Amino acid sequence: MNRLPNLLRSTLLLPILLLSFCKPEADYQHLLTDSSALSTANRHLTEVMVHDIFSPPVSSRIYAYASLAAYEVTALSDSSYHSMTGKLNGFKADNFQVSLPCSYPLAALVAHYKVGQTLVFSEDKINQKRETLYQKLKDNGMPDDIFENSVKLGNAVAAHVLDYASGDNYHESRSYEKYTVTSKPGTWTPTPPAYMEGIEPHWNKIRPMTMDSAAQFVPAKPYPFDTDPESKFYKEAKAVMDIGNQLNDNQSDIAFFWDCNPYKMNIKGHVMFAEKKITPGGHWMGIASIAATGQNQDWKATSQTLAYTSIALFDAFISCWDEKYRSVLIRPETYINQYMDENWLPILQTPPFPEYTSGHSVASKAAAVALTHLIGDQFHLVDSTEVPYGLPIREFNSFKEASEEAAISRFYGGIHYMQAIDEGVEQGRMVGNHVLSKISENNKETLSSK
Repeated sequence: MNRLPNLLRSTLLLPILLLSFCKPEADYQHLLTDSSALSTANRHLTEVMVHDIFSPPVSSRIYAYASLAAYEVTALSDSSYHSMTGKLNGFKADNFQVSLPCSYPLAALVAHYKVGQTLVFSEDKINQKRETLYQKLKDNGMPDDIFENSVKLGNAVAAHVLDYASGDNYHESRSYEKYTVTSKPGTWTPTPPAYMEGIEPHWNKIRPMTMDSAAQFVPAKPYPFDTDPESKFYKEAKAVMDIGNQLNDNQSDIAFFWDCNPYKMNIKGHVMFAEKKITPGGHWMGIASIAATGQNQDWKATSQTLAYTSIALFDAFISCWDEKYRSVLIRPETYINQYMDENWLPILQTPPFPEYTSGHSVASKAAAVALTHLIGDQFHLVDSTEVPYGLPIREFNSFKEASEEAAISRFYGGIHYMQAIDEGVEQGRMVGNHVLSKISENNKETLSSK
């Protein structure tokens, strides 16, 4: 008599069992194919570099190699994107073996994370981010063979790029002599409150990616040092002092938004502590990610956007630092305190390296040239890069407009004379155009969408 209820129970359970066997796998592809994954990897790298306190030049190096690794996977996956082999100084081809089935978007992420992890100090922090991604992919149904083949390919490309990076003279430069401060009038000396030594005085010994040398784009010489109130130099310094004494709210906001000082030193009483921030290059790499998302770029176009921007930044810092330690020019703060007003202070903390040219001006213009080339000059930029560091969003109608504001921000901040800004913008323009002339030939110029 109990057979009918048991039969009925089995009949009712059958659809449930069938549904459990036929349940479709979660789609892991949506985690990889648009701009979000690479943009997130770029943000993770920025967060770790802020934590580790890398200087602006060194940060640009890390971004460039990590982004190059991701882009080289793109070149393997799509013949309309060409490898940087033969375009970058000393970058040679490698015969990568692709094991199928393979997810090229994952391989690009693996390559990016691996290079970034190797070049930062806090490797464990990058590893945690990467493992979180891996787990999400597995939870969303990525087959083991696709996962393993993709990781293998990404690591192989990363190893190739890291081998390339090892030949740029960076490691050798770690043992070079520190900059020696002199008593020659008009030359740079450390500034308060920390009086830090000059950062990266030998950066011009680092191999550029596209320039024939660090000195390929030498700007006009700075005005001759002079304390005569009628001299150009004195008037340049007075202009910095005057604007600093009468900043309006908008000018102050601009100065703080583009401060990008990775190691601002604060003093309260007898206690000195550092405030960590993003670098100028990190800000522009954030802008590159915002642009990629705003254009609905797929992962391949995003890798190109990050690569172009980072290569432009890397060579821009090499060019700029070459001039900084050629002219070793006195900072406005030092000059004004010595010859005009001993109590005057800039609104921003003066960074620890010589004045001429303005690093913000050179790097921002070079990055803007690269981004404008890829995306156009009418892109409405909603720049939220500084939100994690306590600053509001600013909006711009083009990358050029953003780069111009970044440049003038250093005048408002009391960091640079106007000549350093104007000549820095021109230097950045030349570097950016040169980078494009080397890497964009016969390459894919139209952006992909999802």
